[in-house]
Order: sequence, then C-alpha cells, then structure tokens
Amino acid sequence: MKVLIVLHHQFELWNAPAWLADRLRRDFHKLDITQRDDYEGIEDYLRDAEIVITWSLRPEQFRAARKLRWIHSTAAAIHQLLFPELVESDVILTNAREVHGPVGAEHALALIFALTKRLPAAIRFQSQHVWGQGLVWRDSQPTWEVQDSTLGIIGLGSIGRELATRAAALGMRVVAVREHPEKGMAGVNAVYGPDQLDEVLAASNYVVLAAPITPKTRSLLTAERLTKMRSDAYLINVSRGPLVDEAALITALQKKQIAGAALDVFVEEPLPAGSPLWDMENVLITPHTAGITEKLWERQYALIHDNLRRFLAGEPLRGVVDKSMGY
Repeated sequence: MKVLIVLHHQFELWNAPAWLADRLRRDFHKLDITQRDDYEGIEDYLRDAEIVITWSLRPEQFRAARKLRWIHSTAAAIHQLLFPELVESDVILTNAREVHGPVGAEHALALIFALTKRLPAAIRFQSQHVWGQGLVWRDSQPTWEVQDSTLGIIGLGSIGRELATRAAALGMRVVAVREHPEKGMAGVNAVYGPDQLDEVLAASNYVVLAAPITPKTRSLLTAERLTKMRSDAYLINVSRGPLVDEAALITALQKKQIAGAALDVFVEEPLPAGSPLWDMENVLITPHTAGITEKLWERQYALIHDNLRRFLAGEPLRGVVDKSMGY
C-alpha cells in the first residue's frame, strides 16, 4: 500500500519535518511511504497512492489518483479540498482538528486576557516611556474582569469545545452557537442554533469565532450582524478570515460600534500593508499564529500514526469530515 505525503507552504512549520516519513516507515514496515516537499511532478506519485497526507490538492491532481481511498489533511480547515469531485467520491477525508484545538483555544484565551487587561495599550505606553495608568482608566474601552463575564463561542468544534472548558473554569458564563444545538455540551450554560446567533451576539462581552468555513458561515458576521453586538464587546477571530465581512468590521471599529477586536486570521493573508486594521488602537493583530506550538508535529504524528493503524485494521478513523456539511 502506497502512502504519499506532500506538504508545501511558505511558512516552514506547516511543512512536514524530514523525520515524519522515516518514523512512519519504522512503525509500518509494509507501507510504501513517499514524502515530498513540493508538487512538481506529483501526478506520477498520485497514480498509485491509496493514502495521501496533504492539506491541498487540485481537482486535476485528484483525478490522477485512481487508487486513492483516504486523504488526511494536516490542517483543521478543509474547505480548499471540498471540490465536487472529492465531495461526491468515496474517498474518506480526515483533518487535524484534534491537533489544533487545544493550542487554538489557548490563543483565543490569551487574546481575551490581552484585551481585558489592556495589554496592547500598555505596550504602546512602554515604547513611549509613558506611565499610562490614568489614560487606561479614563479610556472609553472597557476593562472587564474575565470572571462573571459572558463569552459567546460561535462554533463548538475542537477549538470551541476546548475554549469553553477553559473559560468555564475561569468563572465565565459560556454560551455557544452550533449547527446542532440539541447535542449541547457539558459545562456550557446554553447552546443555541444558528437562527439564534443574534441573541448570543447581544448577550456576550466577548464573541469568539471558532467555526469552519462553509457556504452557511462565509461572511457570517455582516454589517447588520455586527450591530447586534454590544457596543462594549470584543470580537476575537481564531478561525478563518472569511467568516467576517472585513470591510464592515473596519467600519464598525472606526465608528466604535464595538469596543475592539483581536484578529488572528484575515480574508487576505498576509494582511496587506495598507489595511486600516494595522493602525487601529482598538485592534490587536496576531499573524495567524494561533496554531503555532513546538508540539505541533509530535501531535500530528500521534494522530497520523493512530489513524494509519485504524485504517489498516478496518477501524473507524478519527477526525472524519462530513464532506457534504464541510466540517
């Protein structure tokens, strides 16, 4: 059985380390494993591959993979793989949401604390040698205490669930929106369906976007939706930029319709140098670093290893994507 690993990204951490294929060969002697760091001539390798580990594949490349049975994405987002040929095929698609969930939740929580404790302002004051105690107090931006505040989580996938657990432990009131609210979640005060999103936005001190990109969630936060948020609330996005109408968000921030935002993801990445978001004092930007951790590839390896074992044993795989739903 042939396994192809093909991962190529300008950011080196997203590329598979050289030891990945070597360790898999050591643990799975009967597998023929090829690891590539570019897509040059990849069709030759795809023809006989039954398993492909990648986060990106074009339709014409997929058509070349006649024997393909399973694709594993090392990313949590898989919208780039959901072209009709793959969706309509019998090929299993899994993703690495389990890998990215805990660290993504930590990042969201760090952004909540940074906004709450006014850390961006403190950093600006430090660079200017200004003792800004009075300035912070008299500023119009709220200085919440995390405890007893309301956190609205949009999406209860891996990041959303991990964040909900951590936030509840801090004494936050947690409300959430998910596609199937009847599933609920232990420790969450209330779970609502998508048709009740406006209620969650209106009730939350912090709104965290942790939903996948699907036709239903693209531009989920429109200009009208942003007006449903409290004027003293913060928006945090650790999911994907296209969940938000970015132009509408910029307008809402400029007009102080909401208190501020902490953004890890954007419609266009890298964020263009001319974007107004860079210079807004009520915006905290992190450059898509929510998934960065030294443990990334050890966690990736553990998941890939377990799923390969399951696949060979005919057992259910972890992280299976419902291709028709998009997550």
